[in-house]
Amino acid sequence: MAEKLRIDKLLAHMGFGTRSEIKRAVKLGKVAVDGKVVKDSGLIVTPAQHKVTFDGETVVYRDVIYLMMNKPQGVISATEDGRERTVVDLLAPEDRLLNPFPVGRLDKDTVGLLLLTNDGGLAHELLSPRKHVDKMYEALVQGNVNEDDASAFQAGVTLDDGYVTLPAELQVLSRSLPRDSNGVIDDDGDQAAPVHSLIRLTIREGKFHQVKRMFQAVGKKVLTLKRVSMGPLKLDEYLPEGHYRELTEEEVELLKAHRGTGKQ
Repeated sequence: MAEKLRIDKLLAHMGFGTRSEIKRAVKLGKVAVDGKVVKDSGLIVTPAQHKVTFDGETVVYRDVIYLMMNKPQGVISATEDGRERTVVDLLAPEDRLLNPFPVGRLDKDTVGLLLLTNDGGLAHELLSPRKHVDKMYEALVQGNVNEDDASAFQAGVTLDDGYVTLPAELQVLSRSLPRDSNGVIDDDGDQAAPVHSLIRLTIREGKFHQVKRMFQAVGKKVLTLKRVSMGPLKLDEYLPEGHYRELTEEEVELLKAHRGTGKQ
């Protein structure tokens, strides 16, 4: 059944003012339905069937929102905080109207893909531990990440609290030696030991600081961390850090169709 709403509630929901402001606008003849000016702010309309305009502007009604953010460093994954700047603080006022929230958390110093939505059902599907939704990260790690580490991650590593992680896929993208301020390799005479590794890691759970703790468990330190995908949703490579955009219809459908791997 198509949703029906009072016209003042619809307009307030879409950011055209408070109920009292909209009531005044209706009395001034600024609101029309299907081309006819209305005088009753309590008029019931069906957004999917009626064309509503405000001051000549067509009102596009929606009750859900899906945003992809390339989260920057220094903000926390929360809707509000008394001391810290949050990802919601980065949204334009019109994009806050439907009260989107971050799906999962990225650490304050972690960057990359963050989904914000008010679709609670979808958020539950993506976050449920039983769904085992893939989350892929790229990281710069201090230390020579090697096949032993990949094997350990595949088997599951024991974190500092005794928790054993689910199997994870670790891939080394490149290795490099540190350089001094002049760009000269500083290897302390050991040409055979790269100390920085650029890696890609896919995990299927979301424990607190998990990626950092996994590398800590094998004696290495994460220097930078970026999430590049979550389930079928991939970070838009053209989206700068600190910016966001709405998901495309195709991306929304991919997320809705995704139900995790289901592997135990």
